[in-house]
Amino acid sequence: MFRKAFLILAAPLVLAAQPVAAQDQAEEDPFAALAGMFEVEPLTSEQQARLPLAQQIVERIIPPGAMREMMDAMFNGSFKQLMEMGAEAQAPEAFVASQLGLDEADFSVTAQQATEMAAMFDPAREERKRAEADLLPEIVADMVTAMEPSMRKAMSELYAIHFSQRELQEINSFFSTDTGATYARKSFTMASDPRIVVASMEAMPEMMGQIGAIEKKMAAATANLPAERSFAELSADERARIAKLTGYSVEDLDEWSAPITDFSDNADGSGEAAEEAAEAATE
Repeated sequence: MFRKAFLILAAPLVLAAQPVAAQDQAEEDPFAALAGMFEVEPLTSEQQARLPLAQQIVERIIPPGAMREMMDAMFNGSFKQLMEMGAEAQAPEAFVASQLGLDEADFSVTAQQATEMAAMFDPAREERKRAEADLLPEIVADMVTAMEPSMRKAMSELYAIHFSQRELQEINSFFSTDTGATYARKSFTMASDPRIVVASMEAMPEMMGQIGAIEKKMAAATANLPAERSFAELSADERARIAKLTGYSVEDLDEWSAPITDFSDNADGSGEAAEEAAEAATE
C-alpha cells in the first residue's frame, strides 16, 4: 500500500521533469529517476581521503537502530497525540460523509445515525482503526530503518566535505569519550522530543505576525514596477489579441472579467446572470 502510494505521487513528477529519452528509465524506477534530478558533485580526492574518518563519526551519531529508536520515541511522545487527533478526525460522521462523497459541513446527522451508517459501510471499523493504529509505528520504523544506510552514507560524505582532517580528528576524539558518545547518540534522537513540537507551536504566532511586514516589503520592492492591468484597461488591440488567442469574444471577456461585488438576485435577474457569467469564466 505504501509503495503504491509513493509511486503514484512520485511518478508524474519524475516523468514531467525528465527528458523523453529518460522516461523509460523513470517508468522502471521512478525513485532512481527522481534522485537523478539532483546533481551531486563527486568527492574530490582530498574529501575521499577524509571519508573513512567521517564514516566513523557518523556511525557514532546514527548507529544501527538509531532511526527506529527515534521513531519509537516520537510515536510514544508527540506523534501519539497527533495520532489520537487523527483518530478523532475520522469520527463516524466524517467517515460516512467520505463514503458518500460529501463534505462533512454539508452532512447533518446525529451521532447515533452516523454510527449506524458507519457500521453499514464497515462493520469492523473500530477494530480496523485499532489494528492500523497499532501497526503504523512498526511500519514507519521499518521504513526509516531501511533508510538508515543511505542516510549514513550521505552524512559521511557531508562530514568529509565540510570538515578538515584536523576538525574530523577533534570531533572523533570528543565522540570517543563517554560524554561525546552520549551526545552523539542523543543529539539525533532529541529531535523527537515533544519540546521541539511545543517550541514550533509557540513560535507560530510570531511567525504569522511577520506576514504583514512581508507584504509591506513586497509592496516596497515592487513599487517602481508598472501596476497590473485588468482586461478593461488594455488597449483595443490587446483586447482583440487576447480574444483571438482564447477563442472568446471581447464582449464575453468584458463581461466575465468585470468585478462582481454582489451576487444577490436583483428584480431583473441580473444578479443571477452575473453569477452564471462568473462560473462560465472559470470553466
